Formats: sequence, structure tokens, C-alpha cells
Amino acid sequence: MRSHSGNTATTGQAVIMTETNSGGFTRRTLLGAFAATAVAAAPTYSNAAGFLRGAGDVRRIRMYSGRTGERVDMIYWIEGDYLADAIKEINYFMRDWRNNELKSIDTRTIDIMAASHNLLDVSEPYLLISGYRSPSTNAMLRARSSGVAKNSRHLYGQAADLRLASRSVSQMYRAAKACNAGGVGRYTRSNFVHMDCGPVRSWGS
Repeated sequence: MRSHSGNTATTGQAVIMTETNSGGFTRRTLLGAFAATAVAAAPTYSNAAGFLRGAGDVRRIRMYSGRTGERVDMIYWIEGDYLADAIKEINYFMRDWRNNELKSIDTRTIDIMAASHNLLDVSEPYLLISGYRSPSTNAMLRARSSGVAKNSRHLYGQAADLRLASRSVSQMYRAAKACNAGGVGRYTRSNFVHMDCGPVRSWGS
């Protein structure tokens, strides 16, 4: 479902709004991040996966794009199942906005983003700086900056560059790193954090 007005909140159904004005990843560590935030809003991960057993377990993602004016605010996972329509909307939202090319976004990356957001305890949506990148876009950006990887995980729908106005890059970096579930890059000068579902690693300053 797509809307062009209003401030619709989601309840298990994908909503996207347009404003008019793999190695190293472990399911247990990421479940721990969700469990810790749902139960105690603190990064405590020992045996945390057990807290997710039972009814009412959901995962939610909130983002907006300064490039397209679009927003997503949706529950995309309920009690062990990803919602196909919600994932399709996320794929569309995270498309390469320069040429509208789409790629299936790895659900592990979506989970890392959502778990990190939970740890930060904010209602503000992420500002999506970069999601999927087509080969032509990645080549163009690589020609402009040495910091763009030739074989970037953005090419495979496995990475996102994100920003929050209410949290510092260091706070976002620490939250994503606490998930212990993928790659986390800190780009303080550019004011964003990179998250991906590759091997567990971290970099940047």
C-alpha cells in the first residue's frame, strides 16, 4: 500500500509515503539485540534470544529519503515471519534513486538496521543516505571518492548508509556494533554510519 499524504502508522502492513511539500552473521546475536531492546532497552545479550519466544513479537523499520521525499514506517516481521509485501516496499524504498533500479535487500541487513534503531531508543526515522547501488552508480561514486569499494555490499543489496539527527555518529556506530551481526563503518566527517550483513568487522573514525 502506498500513500501520498497523511502520517499513517503501520500495523503489520507495508506503507510507503511520498511527501508533497555472508559470513560472520549469526542469527543468535541479532536476536539478542532485539530481545535486549524489547525487554530492557539496554545492550545485554546473554541468552537474550529466549526473550523472543512467545506472542506479540514484531520488528519495525522507520526511514525517510531526502532524495525522493519518500518515507517508510512499517512492521515487516511478525512472530518469525517476514511480511512479503513489507519487504517489497523496503526493496522499492531502498532502490538506486538515480536510475530507479531495484534489488532485493537482504533481510539480515534490515534486521541489523532495526535492532540498532531499537538500541538507540529513538522515534526519529533513519535518513537513508544510500541503499542499493547499481553498478553504474557505484562506478560513478568510486570515480569521485577513494572511499567507495569496487565490490561494495551496496551492489548486492546488503548495506545501508544511515543518519539520525538526534543521535551522533558515535552513538549509532556503538549501537550497530553492539549487535555483533555484520559490518559497521563510522564516517564522522560525512555524518553517517554504514551497516551491512557481511562478516563482523568495524572501521572508520
